[in-house]
Amino acid sequence: MKRFIVILASAVMMLAATKLQAQDYISPERKAAIDSLALEKVRDLGKYISIIGNKSTPWSEANRVIDRAEELFMQGAEIGVSSLFSNQVQYYRVRTYFERLMRLNYDRVEIEWYNIEYVSDLQRQPDGTFVGVITIFQRFSGYNREGGLVYQDVTKKDITVYVRRKETQIGGRLIGFWDVMLGDIRVKETRRR
Repeated sequence: MKRFIVILASAVMMLAATKLQAQDYISPERKAAIDSLALEKVRDLGKYISIIGNKSTPWSEANRVIDRAEELFMQGAEIGVSSLFSNQVQYYRVRTYFERLMRLNYDRVEIEWYNIEYVSDLQRQPDGTFVGVITIFQRFSGYNREGGLVYQDVTKKDITVYVRRKETQIGGRLIGFWDVMLGDIRVKETRRR
């Protein structure tokens, strides 16, 4: 009987270990779906930044969009800000970055993201999280009241992407899924347009 219990306990432990490994494995099909979701979230962020930075966006609408944009990020994430006039990059918590963006001292602001692509494939971390980097180029233009261009630059930025296995309960059943969150946005280079 003791031997049977030992064998049964071993089998249960092996099954649990196999299940944990299966949850940490991402099939090529699932990876393609995760990559697509990550790129979609980055594109959404680009749209949100454009809306928040647009001086014609009503204050209440900009705040609503800030709330939506914050939901894309891991807690504690920071966004880098650079300028042609300084070699230093300033990093701000996500909400602070968006609030500063709303208050920029231009009469019109245009922010466009382009060339959005993965530069590093998802790498599994010891805690089971997968981490990758998406690179974007941001074109920033600030105009005065007369419509004259006051400032313009192009910044290359790296966005850290986190993919974690999560569970939710639907109809009394526990359902597992992969969730994608954005992390820090690091400035790699700022140059004239």
